Amino acid sequence: MTGTTSHDTTATFVSGVNRQVSSPDERLILVDETDRAIGEASKIDCHLGEGKLHRALSLHVVTSDGQVLLQRRSAQKMLWPGFWSNSCCSHPRAGEDIADAVRRRAREELGLDVEAEYLYKFQYRAAYLDVGHENELCSVFVAYSDVAPQPNSNEIDDCRYVAIDALEPLIAADPEQYTPWFRQEWLTLMRDFGNRFAQD
Repeated sequence: MTGTTSHDTTATFVSGVNRQVSSPDERLILVDETDRAIGEASKIDCHLGEGKLHRALSLHVVTSDGQVLLQRRSAQKMLWPGFWSNSCCSHPRAGEDIADAVRRRAREELGLDVEAEYLYKFQYRAAYLDVGHENELCSVFVAYSDVAPQPNSNEIDDCRYVAIDALEPLIAADPEQYTPWFRQEWLTLMRDFGNRFAQD
């Protein structure tokens, strides 16, 4: 599949890169509930305990033949390791514009250069076992690409394409396979932004 532009619901990819692109010590942006920056903290401190509210991003990559790219999070992740999620989910670093962070993370995680469209933002908190919390104000983006990803194996264990109209039933049938933010986002995207995902 890698290097082609055809897609199906069982596509998987051999990792294209193996590079460290994030660190528990990198500085993230603390925000209030209006998304106003109020400080910064290390990534690890943002996620331990109840978590500190911080700025985050989610990217959904859609193909011209009506499929969306999913990733399985690395088994080495502190929170939700091995869970399926949206194409790319991460954080802007302190001092970084969120649109720049989307482009950076798409390159770092997926080997893709994308022009992403901002859709909406939402706040959520979710606990993973007794390890820590996500406590994020997350901006959600969509981008369009038929280029096969080259996933970074330090971040991603697997990728696959799923037909847009098949994804909601898949999530409903086994929700515990998917990250909580992705489940929440997908319902909102299909309800409020379905035209951005419709096949031409």
